[in-house]
Amino acid sequence: MPETRGYLAEGPRVGIRAFTYEDGAEFTARVRESKDLHHPWLFPPTSAEAYAAYAGRLIEEPTKAGFLVCEKDGSGAIAGFININNIVDGGFRCGALAYGAFAYAAGRGLMTEALDLVVRYAFGPMGLHRLEINAQPGNAASIALARRCGFRLEGFSPNMIYIDGAWRDHERWAITAEMVGS
Repeated sequence: MPETRGYLAEGPRVGIRAFTYEDGAEFTARVRESKDLHHPWLFPPTSAEAYAAYAGRLIEEPTKAGFLVCEKDGSGAIAGFININNIVDGGFRCGALAYGAFAYAAGRGLMTEALDLVVRYAFGPMGLHRLEINAQPGNAASIALARRCGFRLEGFSPNMIYIDGAWRDHERWAITAEMVGS
């Protein structure tokens, strides 16, 4: 995939672009390769059918926006994904982030660069004011990413989200446009 393919924002090493249905084969292959990295925190789609439904929600629903994190090394390989869910307009102008790196790209700083791009895109062209991250307390990588990108810890919610067969506690992290100067 060429690196000029419709980036919404670019950094030195990654660009972010919208999900497409055509990304299914690469996305699901990367998910299957990353099962050990994602479990027990995250369960992205592993089949073509599940990907089509997942991507369809991100593409079609106005309360969601999905971004693929692509390497700008000439390959355009998908290194991860960042989604903004539960987008609310009006006086709230907020969304909840969900994200994951793929195993081959983990630990290289690509998601830090990409999350910074998504935050600026959300506070710029999307017109949002606040973004939230809900991370399970044991998910050290997710919490470290939130910290690196300037999110502040706002609280703790017991039994907040149903994941992997149980209600899980979550730390609530947030950032506002003022915090990044947008």
